[in-house]
Amino acid sequence: MPTEMGRHQLLKSGLMKVELVPIERVIPYARNPRRNEHAVAKVAGSIKEFGFRQPIVVDKDMVIIVGHTRLLAAQQLGFKDVPIHIAEGLSEAKVKAYRIADNRTHEEAEWDEELLALELGDLKDLDFDLDLTGFDPDELDKLLSLDSADGLTDEDSIPEVEGKAVSQLGDVWVCGNHRLLCGDSTDPVAMQKLLAGSLADMVFTDPPYNVNYGATMKDKMRGNKRTIKNDNLGEDFYAFLLKACWNFLEVCKGAVYICMSSSELDTLQKAFRESGGHWSTF
Repeated sequence: MPTEMGRHQLLKSGLMKVELVPIERVIPYARNPRRNEHAVAKVAGSIKEFGFRQPIVVDKDMVIIVGHTRLLAAQQLGFKDVPIHIAEGLSEAKVKAYRIADNRTHEEAEWDEELLALELGDLKDLDFDLDLTGFDPDELDKLLSLDSADGLTDEDSIPEVEGKAVSQLGDVWVCGNHRLLCGDSTDPVAMQKLLAGSLADMVFTDPPYNVNYGATMKDKMRGNKRTIKNDNLGEDFYAFLLKACWNFLEVCKGAVYICMSSSELDTLQKAFRESGGHWSTF
């Protein structure tokens, strides 16, 4: 295992000096075992869109070690000059081995198709040309159609529950020192039933955001069919928040933390203050 000094030497010996040279000076390796004709157009598209970000690696005689496809792509694009890096200090044997290893080691990597699908989905949402990723149309269709539920899932997704619900409206579950009510937080009777005469030290609440969650075209495309009650009240949303704020402020002796959409933040602040709450950012 390399020592710290050894690692430093490895880095120092591999520091990359890049030069811009006339394209005709770069010589393809006659015995290049890698067939790359099918990849040239995709690499050319990548260079055109993103720039020539990886130089062609050549030996001291300007014969290519790594980068045959990039040279062909540059020729296709009509480049007069190309960036190169001369790999100095390598023996003939190491040059041959490097030429093979650079291609072979790339084959060891695999795609995490679930994460790849998420990245491609983001690019699609940004209206980016997915052909520039190098994937064929059939491959893109397959990846984009992956069901997110088979891998990473929406943090808000809730699986379907088999069987009938046990809890009924108005039930209070006592779990040691904890009490859990199946009820309506806008109902003062329900709130008193939950607390049984006590006051809450703190309230943390995440009410509906009035954004009609689950009903947008984007939600449907992502397979989200679950909607939230009282999440599409329109102008009645203020009255809904007013009742909820009034109830929890009546039974809370400490701080209140509320989650809300940016689009309805002003509505929440108005209802909270109208109920006697004091808004603070710290």
